[in-house]
Amino acid sequence: MGEWSEYFEDFPEEDQTNYVNGRFDPTGARAQRGVQQKAGHKLKRDQQQLDAEIASIVQKHKKAD
Repeated sequence: MGEWSEYFEDFPEEDQTNYVNGRFDPTGARAQRGVQQKAGHKLKRDQQQLDAEIASIVQKHKKAD
């Protein structure tokens, strides 16, 4: 038996990631995953900027030992 990816290539309707709102829509599902991925990247980038800003503020106000 082949890999799962080969199975889903032959039977895309069996792959649950090809469904949007309970409807078989591989193109729509792919687009939706792209939007979610972009949002995740933006969130990660924003969090990194906030972490850097927090570290800068902490360093600025850190008491000298």
